[in-house]
Amino acid sequence: MAEIIQERIEDRLPELEQLERIGLFSHAEIKAVIKKASDLEYRIQRRTLFKEDFINYVQYEINLLELIQRRRTRIGYSFKKDEIENSIVHRVQGVFRRASAKWKDDVQLWLSYVVFCKKWAAKAQLSKVFSAMLAIHSNKPALWIMAAKWEMEDRLSSESARQLFLRALRFHPECPKLYQEYFRMELMNAEKLRKEKQEFEKAKMDVGNLDYSEEILKGELARIIYKNSVSIIKGAEFHVSLLSIAQLFDFAKDLQREIYDDLQALHTDDPLTWDYVARRELEIESQPEQPATKQARAVEVGRKEDRCCAVYEEAVKTLPTEAMWKCYINFCLERFTKKTNSQFLREKRLERTMVAFRKAHEFRLLPEFQYKQWVCLPLWISWAEWSESAKSQEDTEAIFKKALSAVTGADSVSLKDKYLDWAYRSGGYKKARVVFKSLQESRPFSVDFFRKMMQFEKEQESCKMANLREYYERALREFGSVDSDLWMDYIKEELNHPLGRPENCGQIYWRAMKMLQGESAEVFVAKHAMHQAGHV
Repeated sequence: MAEIIQERIEDRLPELEQLERIGLFSHAEIKAVIKKASDLEYRIQRRTLFKEDFINYVQYEINLLELIQRRRTRIGYSFKKDEIENSIVHRVQGVFRRASAKWKDDVQLWLSYVVFCKKWAAKAQLSKVFSAMLAIHSNKPALWIMAAKWEMEDRLSSESARQLFLRALRFHPECPKLYQEYFRMELMNAEKLRKEKQEFEKAKMDVGNLDYSEEILKGELARIIYKNSVSIIKGAEFHVSLLSIAQLFDFAKDLQREIYDDLQALHTDDPLTWDYVARRELEIESQPEQPATKQARAVEVGRKEDRCCAVYEEAVKTLPTEAMWKCYINFCLERFTKKTNSQFLREKRLERTMVAFRKAHEFRLLPEFQYKQWVCLPLWISWAEWSESAKSQEDTEAIFKKALSAVTGADSVSLKDKYLDWAYRSGGYKKARVVFKSLQESRPFSVDFFRKMMQFEKEQESCKMANLREYYERALREFGSVDSDLWMDYIKEELNHPLGRPENCGQIYWRAMKMLQGESAEVFVAKHAMHQAGHV
């Protein structure tokens, strides 16, 4: 083993000599690198291998690459990259290959390999990594989607992306997510081709020899995917998801109409269809110009909400079920809890909500869990809002405390958010922190509960990093396995805050990789890579 380690160290010498020769590293630093490299090599050449040793090896080499980049920028020297950086990159790839071959089932290890290749390696190499990963993890649709997106967005190869989606669907013929992303990809490709053609025509170039099929430009491939997928995957939820994707593309108006008409024709007996149709009224502009005054805008919002409710009223007559009433009441509650400075809107929303509750109750179609919402949450929130404008701080706080003793479980989440908002409005940061401390063990929470405290902290003249860390750590204790944005923002905070510790970022990254599950981990890895790329 000693001979192998010695040989590996000798392989490093040319790059290390170059680092010293061009003044990026001192002689003492080169000696320190050799000493550390020897230790790392010993650990990954032992008879008994541990994954953590391979991870530490890779992290050290990445830190070294980043340090070299920073020093190059500082002294303005950009030569000898083939002898230095490329040599390190090839070595890291070798370590990743060994690790992924030994721990084949570790998806997060593969994802780290992908992230490294995206930032440091050639595109052709990444195609091989995806190919090797999918050969082992063909049972994970999210990985097929990741590979196809890379082919489409980074390599600009719609054909390669298409082939990956088709292969993935052979393994997973009933996977909604694959169909959704394949549908999105074909629409994106059509939009890209349309823009290209417009640019050529604008430049008065002949496009006759170029492959701009009118059917593809109209989104016909996406339409075929839509038709095939809804014949396999039944239900309004999937149908609505495709419509939501199609609505992101202005050129696909005909396709949007077709999907919308099919939704109403095929899924009239599904509450989700009515729910979607009703909520769509909020997006429809009834006037060519936005109302000028706040009062006029509030009246216009009220009209839109009235139109939504008219659809819901028709829905509960056509489909008189608990599930349909649940959709109606949930909409009313969402609008009721939406912030507004308009007293007119607040009162209208409260009245609308209470009427919907009462009607459902009279028809004996109010779901059991919503009885509690009816007699508890709206009443408490209204009481607290009224008290804030009419009573003392002590009275209002007493109401919030009584409400939290009566309202439990998921219903209490929005109440805690409102209590925290009120505390900051009425007593500033000090009061908000007291309330936060009193509630910090009273689960469940929303992510916003913790993000509010982070924002309040940042609004202070002296923003304390120690407090921000406390809020992030408490938020991650609740949502660390599902919320990739929290981890990403924590890393940015350590990098950007005057009292942040950039050296903590590596540890936060690996904690995130251990805690995040499934697609959340993949999203985090992609965001982290994008952030790093933006800071190169």
